Amino acid sequence: METLMVDRVQSSLRLFMPKNAIFLCERLCAEFPSESNLQLLASCYLGNNQAYCAYHILKGKQMPQSRYLFAISCFQMNLLWEAEAALSPANEPNSEVPNGAAGHYLLGLVYRYTSRRSCAVDHFLQALTIDPLLWAAYEELCILGAAEGANDCFSDAAASRIQQQYLTESSSQKISIGDEDRSIQSSRIPGLNDSSPKQSKQFHPNNIKEINNNPHVVMATGQAANSGSSNLSLYNTPSPVASQLSGVAPPPLCRNAYFNAVGCDGSSKPVANAAILAPRRKAMEEGRLRKVSGRLFSDSGPRRSTRLSGEVTSINSNASQAGGIGTNHSSSRFLGGFSSSSSSKTSSAAFRSMTGRKGPSGVTESFDEGKKIEAFGDSCADGASATVSSVAIFVDCRCVEEDKIDGGLLVHDSKLINGIRELLGLLSTLGEGYRLSCMYRCQEALEVYQKLSQNQYNTGWVLSQVGKAHFEMVDYFEADRFFDLARRVSAYTLEGMDIYSTVLYHLKEEMKLSYLSQELISTDRLSPQAWCAMGNCYSLLKDHETALKNFQRAVHLDSRFAYAHTLCGHEYVALEDFENGIKCYQRALQVDERHYNSWYGLGVIYLRQEKFQFAEHHFRRAFFINPRSSVLMCYLGMSLHSLRRNEEALEMIEKAILADPKNPLPLYQKANILLSLERYDEALMNLDQLKECAPRETSVYALMGKIYKKLNMHEKAMFYFGHALDLKPPASDVAIIKSAMEKLFLPDEIDDSL
Repeated sequence: METLMVDRVQSSLRLFMPKNAIFLCERLCAEFPSESNLQLLASCYLGNNQAYCAYHILKGKQMPQSRYLFAISCFQMNLLWEAEAALSPANEPNSEVPNGAAGHYLLGLVYRYTSRRSCAVDHFLQALTIDPLLWAAYEELCILGAAEGANDCFSDAAASRIQQQYLTESSSQKISIGDEDRSIQSSRIPGLNDSSPKQSKQFHPNNIKEINNNPHVVMATGQAANSGSSNLSLYNTPSPVASQLSGVAPPPLCRNAYFNAVGCDGSSKPVANAAILAPRRKAMEEGRLRKVSGRLFSDSGPRRSTRLSGEVTSINSNASQAGGIGTNHSSSRFLGGFSSSSSSKTSSAAFRSMTGRKGPSGVTESFDEGKKIEAFGDSCADGASATVSSVAIFVDCRCVEEDKIDGGLLVHDSKLINGIRELLGLLSTLGEGYRLSCMYRCQEALEVYQKLSQNQYNTGWVLSQVGKAHFEMVDYFEADRFFDLARRVSAYTLEGMDIYSTVLYHLKEEMKLSYLSQELISTDRLSPQAWCAMGNCYSLLKDHETALKNFQRAVHLDSRFAYAHTLCGHEYVALEDFENGIKCYQRALQVDERHYNSWYGLGVIYLRQEKFQFAEHHFRRAFFINPRSSVLMCYLGMSLHSLRRNEEALEMIEKAILADPKNPLPLYQKANILLSLERYDEALMNLDQLKECAPRETSVYALMGKIYKKLNMHEKAMFYFGHALDLKPPASDVAIIKSAMEKLFLPDEIDDSL
């Protein structure tokens, strides 16, 4: 009953019927309350998103699998310290982490989300060492910025480890299957299971003898031609001659099987004598069998597979009866065209010559003291012809089968090695591209992704990664194109759709962003990416309060989604609620310390609060994570300029311009720094260049007016101030520009004091 219920539960899980699995498994645990059954019930609950149930069921259990499942339930419930205690008990510092690579990966996640980066890296590396194909562990290392080169991780050493693991698992499976077969076959009585009632009547009580002095295992010697198998190959102890009857196939492929099959050359000596003489005869008989098989069957027809092997019956002292029953049935079924009638003389002569060299001891023994010696010889000859034929063909077939098996294993091993290398090559390319993306070396990452085959490149995940790379390079049009391709390839994929919504936000694509958010909500309304897209849609419409609610919804759905926390912070900053904005950014950094957007957000807040040293610190942290971002360089230069470290600021701004010549912000900030350094001509040159990039930017014309005022060129200053007002700037900028126009003819000293 227990086995049946377990099978039904596992079947329900395989068929994705968690409710049925839970119901049956609850009945199972009520009837058989073992810890293994509780583990199965916990797996059912976890599959049905009921981690709290698994938590209560497995709390306090000590088996490795119980600890692992308990840790998973704790992780899903955000009980990280309990998950750590389950995987790595404090009172057992040297205890092994359950479930090998998976256990180390889970423990690494626990350490990552409890801000213990070095421990997390160690366990992710251990997981990859145990299982080089555990992509999730390498992905986490990339996110933490601790991943080594993909070529080193997915190297030939990893291939040899995978091959060794695969061969070990295969051999263990074969051993377990063989043990099962042996247990099943040893429980059967050889030669009796498949015999019909009519055939069973032909057995004489004396025709049953014990094998190896075991009264519970018997061998039938007078079985008819079509009787069942006896699996003699299972018994490796010396046994009497097992004469192959006409209806019985050769023994199955097994070492030393043919030694047992021809243990005493047709003699009818008792089992004890055969057991004594068998070790001395093994070497001699092996050579004789090779000669006989070469002499009789060198030109035989197609050989049947040894899967046809049945059971071997032996001839005892009354073998004349066995020779008379069913021996007319030819053994041509196993000889590939040779009938017993055509080869009986040759077989009989060969058999007699083989036994004659050994001596007459086996021939002179009969149960009727000489009266039946002649009959015995004839019947024994007929039976022996079948025996020698079958044994010889078995030896030949054995060699052929072993050759086939060896060749098959070699082919299989070569295919396995090639498959491992191909898979590791693919993971190496994907891993290197992903690692470079996480290091924000985006152009190099794009070049690596180009090495993928067309089938791999045109997948949702790869196209999304390419879109992210273009987004980090501030190439929003290309990012839009690749994210759109990713949506077409796999419309159900949510990977990277939060970044895609931000791309559309920067491009001010209201219609596309609205459509995307609606599509994502209809696909999975419980995904944080969908609500981030919806929030970006409202933020583009300047409805910051509604946008904030959508971002908070994303946080509630997945508290470990760092970008949702960051977007909440951006909306709080737009609402000028700096205190809550700082809290959101800090929560994002608790989830992902390398989330540079949050460091940038904190820097912006401190810059607006005129806490320039704090701003410079946070911008520098963001720049350390992403040293190729033109925006971060620019804001770091602005904070340095605010600290009156103008030379450092100008150097950083120059780097920002080189990093992204299309970005207008560094040019504008450079003009500001040059203005403070009283290098007016250079500042005007930068602004003239900037007008071509951003012809409708009011701040450019306002700054030009300010510079011309410094040069006492009031007419030009008034012209540019007026042009700035014509572009309809925001209300705050309008007030500043009008104030500058009113103070146009005042000296700079008075203007600064006001």
